[in-house]
Amino acid sequence: MEMNIYGYKCKRCGHVQYPYRTICCNCHENDHNEFDIVPLAKNGKLLTYTLLYNPPADFELVYLALGIVELEDGHRITGQLQIKQPCVGMKVTGKVELVRKDEYNKYYGMVFYEA
Repeated sequence: MEMNIYGYKCKRCGHVQYPYRTICCNCHENDHNEFDIVPLAKNGKLLTYTLLYNPPADFELVYLALGIVELEDGHRITGQLQIKQPCVGMKVTGKVELVRKDEYNKYYGMVFYEA
């Protein structure tokens, strides 16, 4: 089963925001029941990235690549990059995947690949 990343659409003004906030950033509606959950785009372009050569101990990687991606629907999201040579402006596609786990928990996040 493929997982999606979701935004929150205000029923009052139609503004879609991510991540979840209890107040609409556009019209300031503050009733948490006034949002519809909608899937966000999966494709976008890489705006910037960084390579962490000293990742947290529970990551079994030489380095951890993180990037900020502007999705086709205009939202910006941070995620891991599974790209050998990232380049600002390149087209990417994202998936929600398991990014790490410990003894008790599994952690999911956005992972981007070259489109």
